Amino acid sequence: MDQIDWSHRLIGIKGTRGIGKTDFLLDFAKKTYGTDKACLYVNLNHLYFTQNTIISFADQFRKTGGKTLVLDQVYKYPSWSEELKYCYDNFKDLQIVFSGSTVMRLREENPHLKEIVHSYKLEGFSFREFLELKTGLSFDSYSLEEILKDHESIAKNIVDKVRPLAYFDDYLHYGYYPFFFGNGHYAENLMKSLNLILEIDISFLRQIELKYLPRLRKLLYKVGAESPFQPNVSKLSAHINTSRATVMNYLYYLRQARLIKLLYEGEESMQKKPSLIYLHNPNLIYSIKSGEAQKDILHKTFFYNQVGSIHELTYTKEADFKVDDKHNFLICDHSNLKKNIKAGSIRATDMIELGSKGNIPLWLFGFLY
Repeated sequence: MDQIDWSHRLIGIKGTRGIGKTDFLLDFAKKTYGTDKACLYVNLNHLYFTQNTIISFADQFRKTGGKTLVLDQVYKYPSWSEELKYCYDNFKDLQIVFSGSTVMRLREENPHLKEIVHSYKLEGFSFREFLELKTGLSFDSYSLEEILKDHESIAKNIVDKVRPLAYFDDYLHYGYYPFFFGNGHYAENLMKSLNLILEIDISFLRQIELKYLPRLRKLLYKVGAESPFQPNVSKLSAHINTSRATVMNYLYYLRQARLIKLLYEGEESMQKKPSLIYLHNPNLIYSIKSGEAQKDILHKTFFYNQVGSIHELTYTKEADFKVDDKHNFLICDHSNLKKNIKAGSIRATDMIELGSKGNIPLWLFGFLY
């Protein structure tokens, strides 16, 4: 919330289903306006908008004292981008804050909004945020360069307050999505959310006929079950009974929906086959994979998720990940600390509280935001 320029008149908040967009919008409205009727939250999935336009509603709202209109699930309304553009151009005294799916391309595919919308992505909980929620304590976030330069003193300050490793496995299992606040079963809620992403967010926004939905499910399961997955597009196309081009499109859609991450060697391209495919975050591993989750896969997925939310990660044969085209990272088991690694590589090591030169605790990379 502190990263958003709230003075702008058109703000888009994107996030995957279940990540907490609605709660975020309501929290913004409550903290900014309290019970002041100058701010109004509206879900565009409401039947009211089958007979009424955003334009007419917004105009009436501002004429009766409205200042900020908060619109949830805008993609459910057919001409949302054109009408938001009209509101921006003609209602200078009205701010609009709206939410949408990550599958939406707010700037790339909406010429009406390209130059006027300020777009932000809502991430799942970082390990730092999860720790704060679980312990009631407050922790600072750190840049990657700060961690690389001063990780020993940073980790010591944190360990003096809490034993982070006591919470780390819980975070990998159920800490990324806000479902754990509720009374329901976390895995069941996550699976419901995952299915809605496939059935509504991807199928609706990318206009995939429902009869092809089983292919999308089959592809996700194949990739998830073997993550990190080295894709053979020809075999994948035969496996789900579709063309190579469709497989590449499906992988791209799954990435947009934040179900998977595509790791490329060098510059990425939609036409270029990724070197490896990971699930988007460790929680998804427990939902999609059968049997016990392997620690090394969980840890690599954690690192990719937390560091990749801010930095660019690419494939390299020299290590597990190259970050910002300059740092090679190996995700290591604490029992292999004596194993020789190539010069210049940095270890992100599990099950250590404090690090040493070139050897950083893996959990600390969850403090980037």
